[in-house]
This record gives sequence, C-alpha cells and structure tokens, in this order.
Amino acid sequence: MDHELTKSRQSIRSAFQWLSSDAIEPADGSIHEPIDWVRCIPFILMHLACAGVIVVGVSWTAAAAAGFLYVVRMFCITAFYHRYFSHRAFRTSRALQFVMAAVACSSGQRGPLWWAAHHRHHHAHSDQQADPHSPHIRGFLRSHMGWFMTKSGFATQRDLVRDWDRFSELRWLNRFDWIPLLLLAMVTYVVGVLLAAYAPHLGVDGMQLLVWGFFVSTIVLYHSTYTINSVAHRLGARRFDTGDESRNNAVLAVLTLGEGWHNNHHHYPVAAKQGFYWWELDPTYYVLWLMERLGLVWDLTPVPAEVLSRDRIDDKSPACASKGKP
Repeated sequence: MDHELTKSRQSIRSAFQWLSSDAIEPADGSIHEPIDWVRCIPFILMHLACAGVIVVGVSWTAAAAAGFLYVVRMFCITAFYHRYFSHRAFRTSRALQFVMAAVACSSGQRGPLWWAAHHRHHHAHSDQQADPHSPHIRGFLRSHMGWFMTKSGFATQRDLVRDWDRFSELRWLNRFDWIPLLLLAMVTYVVGVLLAAYAPHLGVDGMQLLVWGFFVSTIVLYHSTYTINSVAHRLGARRFDTGDESRNNAVLAVLTLGEGWHNNHHHYPVAAKQGFYWWELDPTYYVLWLMERLGLVWDLTPVPAEVLSRDRIDDKSPACASKGKP
C-alpha cells in the first residue's frame, strides 16, 4: 500500500513538473547523466511540427513573419537573457526587464533565472569538467543540446541568481516559462486566421502562419542559439588567451546578432558589446545603443582600452588565432 502511494505521489509530481519548473528536482549533473526523454517530448514535437510546411506550403507573408519573430526573439535572448540577466552589462527599468524577459521566454529557451544561472555556471567552469556544455569534455551533440535535456539541465540553480530571484514577476515567469511560448503560438494562429479573412491577397492562413511563424522560426532560433555553446568553442579565431576554447566566428555573429564574437566575450564578459572592433558585426549592441539614446536602457558597460591589449595571443602567434588549439 505504501509503495503504491509513493508511486502515485511520484507520478503526480512528475506531471506537475510539466506545468511548474519549481517542481523539478536537481540531479547530480555528471557527465554520464541520462537524458530525460519524457520531459523532452514537447521539444521533439516542436521539431516534428516543422514538417507541416509540406502541408501548408509557404507565402512571402509567412516567411516574413518567421524572419521577424526570429530576429525579435534572438535580440531579446542576446541582449537581455545574456548580456543583461547573465552579465548585468547595462541597466534598465523593472517594467522593461520583465517585458523583454517575457518576449525572450517565448523563444522556448526557459525562464530568465534558469538561463542566467546556467550561463553563469558555464563561465565559472568554461571547458572544464563541470561545464555542462563543453564540446571538448562532453562531445558536440551533448554541448549543442543534450545538456539541457537532463534532469540537472532542467533545474534552475537559484543560488547563482539571487540578484534576480528577488523579483516576484521574474520568479513567476521562470516558474511558468511555457506560458509565453503557448501565447505566441496562439497569437500566430489567430493572426493568420484574421489575415485570411480580411487580407486574402497575402495568401496566408492560420495554420501556415502557425507552422512558419511559430514552429519553424522557433526551431531555427533554437539551433542558432545553441551553436554558441557547441560550434563557438570549436571553430573560429582566438584573439585572447581566455583559459578556454572560446572562439570568434563571424558566421555565428550574423546568425545570432553578434554573439559569435565569443572569444571576445569570454575575455571581457561584462561588456555590452561583443564586437570589440568596428568591423565585427554586433546588431544587438547597435539596438542597445539606440535604446540608450531613447532612455530605455542606460549604463552600457564599455570595453576599456587596456582590455583590448591584455592577454592577446594573435599578436604573439597568428597561427594560434586562425584555427586549432593554442
């Protein structure tokens, strides 16, 4: 009887974990920790849903919507989840930090506390044994996406984000991180239905906009973001000796609005911009610069001149900066 009651409670708790991330129990986080495939069902279904393009077809409107939602959400990930919540590279109002966190949350990359905590942990152990997504320690696929498919990957390390944990609205958003994602799916479908009814010349309907604007856009956003953990620690140039394998990659910088200058970032993580030089494309910083002029954000952390000259390896050995290990 006691055994059956225990199993029943475990089942209820497991089911509740789908609705509240606070119910997730932390695991050991070892290199051999298995993937929790049951928890990954929504993630898998999101990928499979992209095959819907075969049925719904495509239109310029649907493609534009997918591109727009990709760029907007990528900016909120790079500017706010990463540079703001993880590194406090600038300041903003409490209202705007929640709005931007909610938009970033609609990307399906969990809540702001979860994202910042895991990223801070990564910086503390970059390419070391405790780094959950080092391609050199755990392999490419594990670093790309397998790391967050484990039980320890699902849990939020709240002790690393005490500065943000004091905001009740951020705790709520982190707890129910699936709500913005679901709302976005609903909005894209409803907008598609309305466009089909009132602007039929655009050639789009509810299902087509849902598949392209939500599913395809989100999956491309997923894997573009993941490349910074996997590809940016293997392919690219190393300008600074950062003690890890972080690299600058111009292609990834285009895909991620500036995050590809990863070696720069690991050299000086608190900077609001990651493209240290004018030729290093960093759209996220350009938008932040504009937002600062509009009074929406302030105190953008610059890159001091001494930072640019410190621990350089490209001046000492150009071959080291081009490829391979130093």
